[in-house]
Amino acid sequence: MKQCFAYIRVSHPKQEEASASFTEQHSAISRYAKREGLDIIEWFQEVQTAAKRGRPVFAKVVKLLRGGKAQGLIMHKIDRSSRNYYDWAEISELADGGVSIHFANENLELGSRGRRLMADIQAVFATDYIRNLREEIHKGINGRLTEGLLPWAAPLGYINPGRGGKKKTICPVKGPLVRQAFELYGSGRYTLRTLCDELYRRGLRNQRGGRLTVSGLATLLNNPFFIGLMLYKKRGELHKGAHEALIPKALFDRVQRRLHDKAQQAIKKHVFIYRRMFRCARCGFSLIGERQKGHAYYRCHSCSRTCVREEALEGAIREALASLRISPEQRKSFDAAVTDLVGEHEGKEEEVREALKRELTSLQTRQDRLVDAYLEGALDKETFESRKTRLLFERRDLEERLADDTSAAEYGQRLSEILELASTALLSHEMATGEERREHLEILTSNRKVEDKNVEVELAFPFSLLAHLPKIQSGARKRVRSRSGTNLPEASGARSRDSSRSGTNLPESADTPPLAHPVSGPRHILEEIYDWIRKNPEVPTSVLGTSRDC
Repeated sequence: MKQCFAYIRVSHPKQEEASASFTEQHSAISRYAKREGLDIIEWFQEVQTAAKRGRPVFAKVVKLLRGGKAQGLIMHKIDRSSRNYYDWAEISELADGGVSIHFANENLELGSRGRRLMADIQAVFATDYIRNLREEIHKGINGRLTEGLLPWAAPLGYINPGRGGKKKTICPVKGPLVRQAFELYGSGRYTLRTLCDELYRRGLRNQRGGRLTVSGLATLLNNPFFIGLMLYKKRGELHKGAHEALIPKALFDRVQRRLHDKAQQAIKKHVFIYRRMFRCARCGFSLIGERQKGHAYYRCHSCSRTCVREEALEGAIREALASLRISPEQRKSFDAAVTDLVGEHEGKEEEVREALKRELTSLQTRQDRLVDAYLEGALDKETFESRKTRLLFERRDLEERLADDTSAAEYGQRLSEILELASTALLSHEMATGEERREHLEILTSNRKVEDKNVEVELAFPFSLLAHLPKIQSGARKRVRSRSGTNLPEASGARSRDSSRSGTNLPESADTPPLAHPVSGPRHILEEIYDWIRKNPEVPTSVLGTSRDC
């Protein structure tokens, strides 16, 4: 009696759990072996698709047959043995080598030319079935994406509403926790590892009910689905979703910047107050804190010449914050100007909305032209996807601004918070704890550099404007340090000769808007700050607005 192996297979674990396929295949092969007088010496069972090569159990069977451990192989049907040409070629090589290949549910063998031809034809049909199925699946995926629906399971923070191509909805329990994950990481107070611990403490669990891993959290924070866009990773395509966005795009952009700034991820490794907050002016590396003879020093480990005591840093910080002096009379003038400014902008809100609608229409026209150029062959796929992604992000930004129902009064409130923070900057710094000082410094300053023993602290926008205003209005001809570190003379009511060409006492920088008329009255400065607040809604305007628990 010829000794044979028996091989049975299903494509997916769900088939193993929900169907009796293994039982049916086992029964059919057993009956066939008994009828044909074949002795089954070992059974092999596998849960793996046959559309691609690389099935481990099937590879083991082939290896044993080539080693002469059995004389034949029995399978249920051809599509249970192979659905790709590579595996079918291996089966054909076994037959050519003298191994008997049997199919229990089909009267086919590979011993004769006629039956082998029929088997080859059925193998081609089995492979084509997978190819057609793949095309149909891709067609369905493309259709769902075009409709703005995610064809796959919802990410953490959303609920799958069931079958039928419905929109994913925000989970009332996990949704707010995922939003907090973005807010906490965007604050810069957490690394990925420490944020995983904090989210676990707050009750956020992954889809399997366990703790979020570092890689899982990084994947979540990189997913544009949370701002209303869907990424098809396999093709590198971005599509507009019909689901509700969980977070604003500005927060998502801030998180992306921190994710790609690896230096930020080590922000809490040391106990020194100003750890990694100052950079070496020579090489750009962050200064590391160390303790010597009872004093805290901050040293650049790349440039040995840059080393400064904490007292020097503290002195430079206090000097910069002391420049934010707003007298009671100036504050009254500011408050009156804020009231007038809010009143004017309340009447302009509809004009702004109409302008945003026109921008959206123009953007849609650009998208249509881009698609036409791609269909006409003027653009390759990579260039098309890159430009489409950029336009989708622009569109999302415009849609958020159009949907923003923040009133002029609320912007005015944030403007008042900035004025209050500027008025009490030095006092708040002196009363703050170590971590509060770091947070305070992040809001008020931008560029903090050390060169040899010289420390330079520059105020961030819009506080850099307010720092110059008292000197300008008082008529004092003091020399103050600008954002670029140069000394600029100041005059009352007119531009200085050094700034006559540029129209500004403060040079432009990449992360702050230009100061067009620094010597104008408080109204003009408030208008600049008001516009900046509208364009940067996620930037905190007060220390109280950045809670440690949210």
